[in-house]
Amino acid sequence: MNAEVKPEELREAAHALRAVARRTPVVHANWLSEMFGHPVLLKCENLQRSGSFKLRGAYLRISRIPEPDRERGVVAASAGNHAQGVALAAGQLGVTSVVYMPRTASLPKVEATRAYGAEVCLVGDTVEDALAAAQAAAEETGATLIHPFDHRDVILGQATVGLEILEQVPDVASIVVPTGGGGLLAGVASAVNVVKPSVAVIAAQASGAFTMQRSLAAGHPVALEGRPTTMADGIAVARPGELPLDLVEGVVRESVAV
Repeated sequence: MNAEVKPEELREAAHALRAVARRTPVVHANWLSEMFGHPVLLKCENLQRSGSFKLRGAYLRISRIPEPDRERGVVAASAGNHAQGVALAAGQLGVTSVVYMPRTASLPKVEATRAYGAEVCLVGDTVEDALAAAQAAAEETGATLIHPFDHRDVILGQATVGLEILEQVPDVASIVVPTGGGGLLAGVASAVNVVKPSVAVIAAQASGAFTMQRSLAAGHPVALEGRPTTMADGIAVARPGELPLDLVEGVVRESVAV
């Protein structure tokens, strides 16, 4: 598959999100810098609207749905961050949204998703359970499924995080990206590959949900045996997406378990 992102796609995504997503700050992490003996900086997407980078991809994806299809609304599945991003983006674009969340999702994230205007359905115990329910609902109702990571527009939205890092830190040497399904990783890697391929992109995954390295080695998505085990619910994904995996092959320098 030839999935490589083109420069004009990045420019269009950045333009579309210019008035929607905040340009979040990059700050020095003094204790990490002292620990490693090198400057370490944090890209503070926790200060993004809805609390994470997920708004970027969700908004771009929903904004590009053809008008007749928007009338049937959107559905999504998430443990929390993608849920809030979809709910906020859909509300801004005047689209109804139904979000399926596992029963184990944190109450603050459930309530925040509802506060942004989405109907929340609690189902199953994992993100995979919620995603299966969302896919079934999309097929039944004709609503558009906003996948949390396995769609080109979602990845292009997340790529704007990488573009901002490259602009804010011109001498950046490496970027470490927390990884679940691979949407943010693929976006950042795509931006780096287009703008400054000398920068090393490193995928960091929880050891209890370590799928990216095995998938890269196999050349196709490899699912975990059993459920992901990590307190980081946003990256507790049992199988990376096909498109993210295709985009990061040959671009991501290393994949590490932590």
